[in-house]
Amino acid sequence: MSTKTPSRLEKILDSGQLAVTSECGPPRGSDPEAITKKAEIIKDHVDAINITDNQTSVTRLSSLAACIHLKLMGIESTLQMVVRDRNRIALQSDILGAASFDIHNILCLSGDHQMFGDSPQGQNVFDLDSMQLIQTVRLMRDEGKFLGGDDIKRPPKMFVGAAANPFADPFEIRVPRLAKKIAAGVEFIQTQCIYNLDKFELWMKEARDRGLHEKVYILAGVTPFKSAGMAKYMKNRVPGMDVPDEVVKRMAGVPKENQPEEGIDICVETIQRLKECEGVRGFHVMAIEWEEKVPEIVERGGLYPRPEDL
Repeated sequence: MSTKTPSRLEKILDSGQLAVTSECGPPRGSDPEAITKKAEIIKDHVDAINITDNQTSVTRLSSLAACIHLKLMGIESTLQMVVRDRNRIALQSDILGAASFDIHNILCLSGDHQMFGDSPQGQNVFDLDSMQLIQTVRLMRDEGKFLGGDDIKRPPKMFVGAAANPFADPFEIRVPRLAKKIAAGVEFIQTQCIYNLDKFELWMKEARDRGLHEKVYILAGVTPFKSAGMAKYMKNRVPGMDVPDEVVKRMAGVPKENQPEEGIDICVETIQRLKECEGVRGFHVMAIEWEEKVPEIVERGGLYPRPEDL
């Protein structure tokens, strides 16, 4: 399965060890400290840090620029790239831009619709879809070709990732969609945050039944709740999220001042259970604007220390 890129994340997964990734959202301004401070907090507890790409369709510091700031700190990053905002020319150009700084991980995404963000009147692009972006990165890397057919001088060496949501409706197409992404050339998957463990384990079983767990590295996504209000909001207002009633009740059942710790407990328990799930090859810890809790989650989840350089 390995393509042997220079990605440290790929080397850890290839070695059979559980990988740990996290993510940081760039600021709504040009001060790099907003991203470098977050990265400094979590860098020793993760193998790579995703940088989101104008998440929720809100204008932010570019993902590529933020990845470069991390590169200058000696931290491995994963460039998230959405197809919403750029046509195929700009997408290929930014892939080359990342490769010129030896950024070796990319996550290929569709992107939230612009109507949800700060510029609902903005024009979406979607020249390529996320499957075609996966194919584009693989073409550029493996064949050394642009989509137009011309040769690339110094092709990008990128470990190619994508997202998967085991909880979106209809459930029966979730595993076939994963299979399509694998056929397109994806090498690692980071999932939507998991609260309904039974449903996730069913998705994993169906993936194993098709042998997909042997064709792609699956990193299970986890996000700690800060409060019962956050749990209710994610259950009722966030599309594609599956938060069981008993999880909301558990969060609401403790005093408000204890809810952040309860949320972390739930997150750690999820990691411990899913470490036993065949085909889970690591964890993607999304502590949204709560990066200071990532070290505790990783340590209590039994995922620390991280491997030395391989």
